[in-house]
Parts: sequence; structure tokens; C-alpha cells
Amino acid sequence: MTLKSGPRNLITDVPGLLVGNSEEHILKSGVSILTSSSPMTASYCVMGGAPGTRETDLLEPDKTVHGINAVVLSGGSAFGLDATNGVMEYLRERGEGFAMGPINVPIAPTAIIFDLRNGGNKNWDENPYPKLGRKAIENAAENFHLGSSGAGFGATTGQLKGGLGSASTILSNGTIVGALVVVNALGNVVDPISGKFWAAPFELENEFGGYGAPVNAIPGSMLQYSKVNSIKEGANSTIGIVATNARITKSEAKRIATSAHDGFSRAILPAHLPYDGDLIFAVSTDEIETAHSNEDFAELCHLSSVTMSRAIARAIYHASSKANDTLNCFQEKYKKVSFR
Repeated sequence: MTLKSGPRNLITDVPGLLVGNSEEHILKSGVSILTSSSPMTASYCVMGGAPGTRETDLLEPDKTVHGINAVVLSGGSAFGLDATNGVMEYLRERGEGFAMGPINVPIAPTAIIFDLRNGGNKNWDENPYPKLGRKAIENAAENFHLGSSGAGFGATTGQLKGGLGSASTILSNGTIVGALVVVNALGNVVDPISGKFWAAPFELENEFGGYGAPVNAIPGSMLQYSKVNSIKEGANSTIGIVATNARITKSEAKRIATSAHDGFSRAILPAHLPYDGDLIFAVSTDEIETAHSNEDFAELCHLSSVTMSRAIARAIYHASSKANDTLNCFQEKYKKVSFR
């Protein structure tokens, strides 16, 4: 099967989806949101040992709410959960949300990363994240920046700056799957020895440099290159979203989110540790109503993980240097190195 990306190679190749970013340079943090022109079917899966979330319980298949209005990815650790307040106010003003009599309650599940010790000034008088959340959803559009943008603005990995990544894949039956991810991992997205991406086998059209895969890496030794000795428990997370236009149930969304975690394992080494808050949301716009076969659904699950791994690599590839950075970005450390 020959894979190809969508026209933007972004999660917004799924029709109806928009992404908005906002960031504060002095704070060295930001917010990213995914929203849709209509409520989205959604679920999630956590595989990290230290997640930070809001409104995720209602995404379980047995819970009542069947459509959400937005997904919020934020920096700021637990303080960043308040970014949802700004998003909800924006949605409330537009009459969006779960109808409760005369009142609509916007549903915006949220996950956060820990970026409090990345060189930014965190000595605020007022929590900045509600305003950042509001600004992010006001900026929502089909095109958006990757790398040091939005919730990925202050993200870090074991050896390099992290960032915001996205990718898309067109499936064999014509449906689309997209991924959006904030990479703030304890581990690394590139092999620290060779500087090549762990996700290289899944790269499409040189989307993260075409440098090839690591050749003589020793994966068993990679923990020594991680943040495990310098960052305390709960100080890391890779959080993301996979999206499709295929009509799915909440139970199927749960399975897609679970499968997409394989994309974390393919692109980050090590992943899913006790000190990571690794989480993936899965959403659908339910645009395509035709029933999918078992084979179609298996392909959707598999390509959700592959698309996620590509999005992770693109986050690191597009990161850029900023004032007071504590780590180099990929472009500074490796791009001038000859890999061939």
C-alpha cells in the first residue's frame, strides 16, 4: 500500500477541523486548540504515569455526552488547565455546547504538559492561561505553524527542544486521518548518537528532512540520554489528538486512541514512563456515513499510529531557537551535519 499525506499534511486535512495557537514569549509557554464546525465524537487513552487532564472521564464510552466542541492542549502544568476557561467562554458566547435546557455548556476536554522549568518567566501575578486559551481559539484556522508554536512553544525532550507537530494520511478507502501532538517527552525523538529520527521508516516525502533511520543505535542505552536524572516526577508529557472524518462510535474512538500510542513508541525512545503524562484524544467529525469493514477499521487504527509518529518527528524538525532556551533545537544541533 502506497501512503500519501493530505494536501496540507496537517490534522486540518480532515474537513471541518480548525487549529488555533497562542503563545507568550516571556512566559515561554502556550496553548493549542482543535475545534470543529460541528460536535465531534471523542474518546481518549492515557498510557503515561503522570497525566494532567480536565473533562476526560466523560469521554469514556459509557458516559452520556456524545459530542465535544473542542480539545485543548496547554503548557503550564496544572495552571494550564485554566486555558479551558477562555475556550469555554468563547464557545459559550456563540451558543455552542451541550444543551441543558436554556443553557449550553461547551465541552472541551484538556490535557497539559509540564513546561515550568524551561527558561521562561513563570512569576505571574495572574494566571495567563485563560487569556491564552481564548486567543488560541480566536486564531483557529486550517493553516497553522508547527514547531515552537502554541502548546509546543516551551516544550523540551531529553536532548533537544520539543514542539508542536502535525501530519495527515489518506487511507485506501479515501477517508482521512490526521494527528496533532505536543512533544514534551522525557525521552528523545532523534537518536542522540546519529541525530536521525526514530520515526524515519514512516516518513513521507522528506517531511522531516529525509535523513534516514539510525543504523547502529543501541536502544537499550537510551535512558541515559533522557531527562530522567534532571526532571522530577510529572515533569514530562507528550499529548496529542488523532482525528478522522469516518463515522465511528465512542468505543471505536477509544480503540483508535489506544492504537495511536504505538506512534509514541515508534517515534520517542523511551516512552510511556512513570514520569510521562502521555495521552491521546481520538475525535471524529462523522462526515463519512458509510459503514466501514473490519479491514477498514484496522487500517484506520494502524495509520493513526503511523501518522502520529510522523507528527512527532515534524514537531522536533520544525522547532526553532528562542531567547533563554535551555536546549538546542534540531536545526541548530543536527541540520548542518552530513548524514550521508
